[in-house]
Amino acid sequence: MAPREPLLISVPIAALRPTQITVGFREVEEKRRRWRAHDTEKKAEFLGSHMIPVLLGPKKKHYVIDHHHLARALQEEGEKNVLVTIVADLHKLDRDAFWTVADHKSWVHPYDASGARVGFDAIPKTIADLADDPFRSLAGELRRAGGFAKDTTPFSEFLWADYLRRNLKRKAIERDFTEAMESALRLAKAPDAGYLPGWCGPLDG
Repeated sequence: MAPREPLLISVPIAALRPTQITVGFREVEEKRRRWRAHDTEKKAEFLGSHMIPVLLGPKKKHYVIDHHHLARALQEEGEKNVLVTIVADLHKLDRDAFWTVADHKSWVHPYDASGARVGFDAIPKTIADLADDPFRSLAGELRRAGGFAKDTTPFSEFLWADYLRRNLKRKAIERDFTEAMESALRLAKAPDAGYLPGWCGPLDG
């Protein structure tokens, strides 16, 4: 087998290790709703076509580097296993070296629910222990509403979440999400957001 050929493995969701601290719970709930709308055949097809990219880390643990929201949604819906694809085999590295490599490759996002960078030890050990960041939910909804374009920049929606966090109050999102979205759409068009990935705002002004 060629070493670059992708390896697809079925792994228990409960055994997956996150590489970030938060998800947007509202975003997770949206994915759960979409999942419930599928019939049994469509669910099987979906699981077969949505591989979760992982790093093979120390002790051969599988570290998720994308689709944390999907993994959490599937787990909450009672699914036990998902297909993963190993992006990089780093299992021979010790723990410190593993996180250093992951950090340099933008495979880890060690920022807490207030947007502050913290130590790698703060990253939860399971998908079920991911914390809620309402600003991440707002950023996800903002992208779906056309506030910014999908972008390949790693953790781009967290960058948008951080921008929104600096301009809106968390209580405003929790009190009235629709109103917060209207504010977010205005903020997304502002020139101050021009540095963000996928920005679609005016080029002048």
